[in-house]
Amino acid sequence: MKSTIGIAVLLTVLEFACCQRIKTLTACLDKQSLRIDCRYERKTKNALTYEIRLSKDNTEGAVVAGNWNTASSIYKSRANITASDNLVCLYLHGFTTADEGVYICKLKITNDYGPQAQNITVIKDRLEKCAGISVLIQNTSWLLLLLLSLPLLQAIDFVSL
Repeated sequence: MKSTIGIAVLLTVLEFACCQRIKTLTACLDKQSLRIDCRYERKTKNALTYEIRLSKDNTEGAVVAGNWNTASSIYKSRANITASDNLVCLYLHGFTTADEGVYICKLKITNDYGPQAQNITVIKDRLEKCAGISVLIQNTSWLLLLLLSLPLLQAIDFVSL
């Protein structure tokens, strides 16, 4: 019995040490589109399969988009998804209250221990507006920001070279 518990703990530790892990799942409203960002930590270069589902009544739900399973016909023409080394991003165009529910991001990397999934409840009236890309948010060094702002500082005669 003790060895079974030890093996289970070891497998759990190995799974978190070796595989991808979903770090954050966020949703926001970009004009009339829902944007869902599924950020994850990737430790290998193996192939990634992903999907985003919508569940409305605690069921498995319908596939909105992805490369794991075929998207449901009601979302196929409205959904656009992109994937990079650490982000799967869904845009659902024409988002209405009929599209509210629990969105599930599911990721699986080939030869990994198992799929990772995380969910977020989306209600249109509670969604924040998506922020634009900010130089300050992108871990840009302050020296680079200073260099980029130098022409502006020169224009207002704050710095003379």
